[in-house]
Amino acid sequence: MHLLSSCLFFLLLSALPGRVSGLDTITGMYGETLEIPCNIGAIKEEDVLITKWKYDKGEGLAGDLLVKQKSQNVVDSATDEYKGRVSMGANSNLLLSEARLSDQRTFTCMVVASQDIREYPVNVAIYKMPAALEISEKAEELEIGKLTKLGKCVAADANPAANITWLKNNKPLVADEKGISIQASVMVDPVTGLSTTTSSLEYAAEKEDTDAQFTCSTQHTEGAALVSSPVTFTITYSPENIVLQVISQGPLVEGDNVTMKCIADGNPPPTSFNFHLMETMVRVDDSDTYTITNVSRDATGEYKCSLIDNPSLEASVDVKVNYLDINLSPSGSIVKSAGSALNLSLQIDASGKSKVSWTKDNVKLDKEPIFRKLTYSDSGRYECQVTMEQLSRKASFELLVEGAPVIRQLSKQRGEDGQHKVLICEAEGFPKPAVSWSINGTSPVESPFINGKITHKITVVPSANLTVSCTVTNKFGMDTRAINVSSLFVEVRMDKQDKYSDQTKLVVGIVVGLLIATMIVGLAYWVYMKKSKQGSWKTGEKENGSSEEEKKLEEKVEENSQKAEV
Repeated sequence: MHLLSSCLFFLLLSALPGRVSGLDTITGMYGETLEIPCNIGAIKEEDVLITKWKYDKGEGLAGDLLVKQKSQNVVDSATDEYKGRVSMGANSNLLLSEARLSDQRTFTCMVVASQDIREYPVNVAIYKMPAALEISEKAEELEIGKLTKLGKCVAADANPAANITWLKNNKPLVADEKGISIQASVMVDPVTGLSTTTSSLEYAAEKEDTDAQFTCSTQHTEGAALVSSPVTFTITYSPENIVLQVISQGPLVEGDNVTMKCIADGNPPPTSFNFHLMETMVRVDDSDTYTITNVSRDATGEYKCSLIDNPSLEASVDVKVNYLDINLSPSGSIVKSAGSALNLSLQIDASGKSKVSWTKDNVKLDKEPIFRKLTYSDSGRYECQVTMEQLSRKASFELLVEGAPVIRQLSKQRGEDGQHKVLICEAEGFPKPAVSWSINGTSPVESPFINGKITHKITVVPSANLTVSCTVTNKFGMDTRAINVSSLFVEVRMDKQDKYSDQTKLVVGIVVGLLIATMIVGLAYWVYMKKSKQGSWKTGEKENGSSEEEKKLEEKVEENSQKAEV
């Protein structure tokens, strides 16, 4: 009876018109368990008598899945593809395992209460992310300006079908049918219903695409974007520019090795070049350099390099070989006589402006030495240094001035204690002259022999007036000079006489000065009186005084004048 009543109830339920409460869509991921909600919020759960799940089989047919009566277990009535895949979860939700694309249909939850029947249809959409993206069939190289298939990007087993975007350095590429061409296709697996999208990129490279990173990506409806691993390509192009470099440590000088390097911007870069060395062309294979050894000043000039397969593309550079030659005349050891002249000649042959400096015995000279009349002090080692940029040359000579000795000065001076005298003989000559005196002295002192000069001193205590001579000799001759030396007693007396003589000269000078002054006053008076007489004759007046007085006055002036002369 219970089974019969249930069957009658279901027949009645099937006959009753159901009321549909909205239509929702939920999404599920391919291969995962999908939970489809049964919206019974409008009916209290304790009022529910029967809950039934069914699905749309198409063509107006419905398939049964699950039925649950109040206070009874769930009855699984699913067949075909849903057998063993469905179950009822909390709140009467339908649990569908191993979601497939064929599950994209409408599932309906029907709820029967004591006085109401409701249906809750739900559309199901199944999504699947594609497998990882990879770029395949990559080009070996890209040639500038030539449309070349760069590669193929595949997004396999996706639902819905993936849209593939190509990127260069993370910026999308847009097809323009000139330098960028993108072809895409989609294939659907007849068993799984999943779609595989294939996209091919043809690309005309540019020079700046060297080291550029190319990727492909897709943005799925559900989930994050997928991006392939980046790939780079060798960009090939013909050389457009060429440069010739000179590799050298500083300015080139004669004797150096000079290496020339030819650099072209092609990719791959050319490895063989023609080097034009002045009037000669040298072909170099598998190298971009050429070295000239032991260059001379004649190597100065223009050098070129060019491509073997494109001789019109060439580069040039001016090579300058610096040189510095000097010739000093005379040189070596030079022996000259004192008083003679020495003419120096310094010839400089240089590739640029040079600077000359001189030293004597390692001491810097302010200017070039000039020897018009050699002296013994001119003896020494002279060195000139000529510099031009980093080049430097030196030349030197050793000058020796020789000759017979000459006494330059013979002098005397009283000792500090006043009890002796010091005789000083200063002489020049080379070789070193020997010094001798005509008298014996004490405490002889001889100065160092420097620049052909020597000074010799002796101490004497003369008791009478003497004439002392100094003699200097070497292999070229001799010289003698004498000096008078008075005794110390005579000098003391002469000093006193000189003192008294000075006082007498002072007195006489004063007297003479007074007489001269008197004479000048008298002469002035006489002139005055004479002019006064002449003035009286002009006016016709008589002058006071007689001619006799005038005569006496004149005699007086003459007498004063004679006294002044005495």
